[in-house]
Amino acid sequence: MPNHVAVVTDSTAAIPEQLRRQWDITVIQLQLQVGDQIDEENRFDRGELVEALKSGQRISTNPPDPGAFFWAYQDAASAGASAVVSLHISQRMSATLQAAHEAAQQAQVPVYPVDSGTTGMSLGFAALSAARAAAAGGRVERVIEAAQRRFSTSSELLYVDTLEYLRRGGRIGGAAALLGTALSIKPLLTVRHGEVAPLARAAGSRRALAKLVDLAAERAGGFPTDLAVSCFRPTDRELMLVQQLRQRIPNVKELSIVEASTVIGAHVGPGALSITVSPG
Repeated sequence: MPNHVAVVTDSTAAIPEQLRRQWDITVIQLQLQVGDQIDEENRFDRGELVEALKSGQRISTNPPDPGAFFWAYQDAASAGASAVVSLHISQRMSATLQAAHEAAQQAQVPVYPVDSGTTGMSLGFAALSAARAAAAGGRVERVIEAAQRRFSTSSELLYVDTLEYLRRGGRIGGAAALLGTALSIKPLLTVRHGEVAPLARAAGSRRALAKLVDLAAERAGGFPTDLAVSCFRPTDRELMLVQQLRQRIPNVKELSIVEASTVIGAHVGPGALSITVSPG
């Protein structure tokens, strides 16, 4: 396939496996450390991780080793790729992009690491758009443009039960301004300028989730929109949100519930969820 561009992303994109396979996207796993155990994040049991978070065990996250990127790029070249576009979590949240840059310098084909400035399905939808552009025969510039267009229009709307996990992990960003609020006040967050930032607050979980749906409808703006509800594990709460989003946002292209990256989950806590709004 002449001029074929391969697309690589990282596990914080939370792309469902079926879509990853369909569009031939390579996903590099970030790493988790729970107590003395260090491994790729997809090898941890979600239920056990939730219990570890609740019990206050020492949990940390790490970027992939540059070697994981190097071999992914080598595999893409061996499969016939003439270039690789590598799309990753905001460099303000993780050193993942730095590892991609290090590996790119040794790759057999040109590699273009791109800072998404975000994470979650905002990154996932962008990687899918890039992969579709590549499958249509798009050159590197077209593939990167497809991703950047989704970066610029997508929003991460995040509900957390508590800011404590973000504080522990040092990823709290501008949301630190909300620390110290009453326990009944639930913060809503977003990703702005590559880091977690405050968005709104509401009294109690029920009102907070209703506000999250309002914000999602506002961000969709009547345009054809992809939506994703991300969480540790789907429950009736997420199913209810999907129903509300369908009612409030009529021009939905795709709407799914996805399992969030456990690396992200470790920072936001087991009760968190997000709505990704991605017009385009």
